[in-house]
Amino acid sequence: MWIYLGLIAAVFLGLHNLVKKHAVQGNEVFPVLFGTISAGFLVLLPLYICSLFFPEFAQEIDLYISEIPWKTHGFIVIKSMIMAGSWVLAYQALKHLPITIVAPIRSAGPFFTFIGAIVIYQEKPNAWQWLGFFLIIFSVLLYSRVGKKEGIHFKRNKWVFAIIGATFLGASSGLYDKFLIQSLHLNPQTLQFWFCWYTMLILLVILAFTWMPFPQKRLDFKFRWSIPAVGILLQAADYFYFKALQDPDALIMLLSAVKRSQLLIAVLVGGLLFKEQNKRKKLVPLAGVMLGVLLIIYANQ
Repeated sequence: MWIYLGLIAAVFLGLHNLVKKHAVQGNEVFPVLFGTISAGFLVLLPLYICSLFFPEFAQEIDLYISEIPWKTHGFIVIKSMIMAGSWVLAYQALKHLPITIVAPIRSAGPFFTFIGAIVIYQEKPNAWQWLGFFLIIFSVLLYSRVGKKEGIHFKRNKWVFAIIGATFLGASSGLYDKFLIQSLHLNPQTLQFWFCWYTMLILLVILAFTWMPFPQKRLDFKFRWSIPAVGILLQAADYFYFKALQDPDALIMLLSAVKRSQLLIAVLVGGLLFKEQNKRKKLVPLAGVMLGVLLIIYANQ
């Protein structure tokens, strides 16, 4: 069941990535990011209010936001700091790179998660899982050759390094999620609500130094429907992802790989919507990524 929940999360992530490209194009990155997190927080706020005043009803519908000790709040703050750093790097890269380049680099996330799962959680991959893993990495390397034809040189472009850094931090957060969900026994909506709250506070500090003091930057910011839509889609994806992680049999390395199926939406639909180049040539390494994902799923049957 947890694999199918991961696939549902992947669908919402793919839609999230498409809408996010629309939100950041020609726009100020940090206020866009703050707007998306704020939208997600506002979606979850009624659940928190309901949990305070109607706890029995919230528990009946399985959306109760539970009370947690301050030590647990501290663990959630750490997650917020990791993801804030990942998003800042990812949004900046997405603003300057084609989505059909960004999405495949992000697909290398399972590489970091795979290693962390083996070292930290002692998850044991079999031969088919290793084959799928290396096929994903090899396919991502093929994308770098396509990217050079668009004037994107992976060794000299700082936005490529930004998206690689964002991918590493995102994978670290994924490993940390397993600790928060399975070891601290946080339910998805509790983790989501407080994560959004602390991330908003972190982004407010960033905005206070990088955006608010500059009138021209404030004028350059354009509010779009896609900004709140990004936040709502992200919360939907996270909910199903965290529900999958609640299963004690769930393997974070396989969930991370299953989530890469979002590439189908990001590359195929995104390439058409944003008129990006070399879409056909990108289908070959995309097929490699998807085959790697399927091998990992098959190995778990």
